[in-house]
Amino acid sequence: MMNAFVSIGIGWFLGFVFGVGCSLVVLYAIYLGGYRKAIEDSLRAPQPENYIRLWSKAKQSLASPAAR
Repeated sequence: MMNAFVSIGIGWFLGFVFGVGCSLVVLYAIYLGGYRKAIEDSLRAPQPENYIRLWSKAKQSLASPAAR
């Protein structure tokens, strides 16, 4: 009976704790990398075309929330 609990505990740790933890670390790394890139783009002297286009689109959606 004790071997079953040990196996369940190891399986739970490897499957849930370790698996979900690694997933969250990967998602955080992707988020952090994207956030840094967005800050770098916003601070450039000549703004990239994509940044300007998305910025104006964001301002329009914030100005008229009923239009969504």
